[in-house]
Amino acid sequence: MNTNDTALLIIDVLNPFDFTYGETLADHTRTIVPPLLKIRDHCRGNGIPVIYINDHYKLWKADYHKIYQTCHNDRSDAIMTPLKPGDDDYFLIKPKHSAFYGTALNTLLHQLSVKTLILTGIAGNICVLFTANDAYMREFKLIVPSDAIASVSGEDNRYALTMMENVLKATVAPTENLFASS
Repeated sequence: MNTNDTALLIIDVLNPFDFTYGETLADHTRTIVPPLLKIRDHCRGNGIPVIYINDHYKLWKADYHKIYQTCHNDRSDAIMTPLKPGDDDYFLIKPKHSAFYGTALNTLLHQLSVKTLILTGIAGNICVLFTANDAYMREFKLIVPSDAIASVSGEDNRYALTMMENVLKATVAPTENLFASS
């Protein structure tokens, strides 16, 4: 992986999980926290931009402190607290499923000379998959750590990974295979 043209996207990890199947998604998301922390720390340590992109929860402010406060609860704490954005990370809000739709993400990526995206976060079969599709159409190379995305069901997550690998030409593998040196 060429770290000079790569960025990490962390999608929708600030989340209250207060919806139908939210508890199930939170349970699955807790399992991706350790690999996601490994990836994020690797990226930060190697000068790879870390970009959080998140639903806005009707706040319409790209202020992760306010979104964190709005989403923080007993169900989300074990996910959100360790994965909280840092001062040097980028933070964008999105109005819909794709991180590209109605956001400044494409412009930011071009400003940073990014050609490769590492996609992580939730839900794998919705927001991560839709972001991967839009990134592919914009000719970004895709890397998807298979243990760093979560969906409500394992079947949906496997389907999303298969689609990203077979249709969107993403490199899909466990974190340990992608970031063995960290």
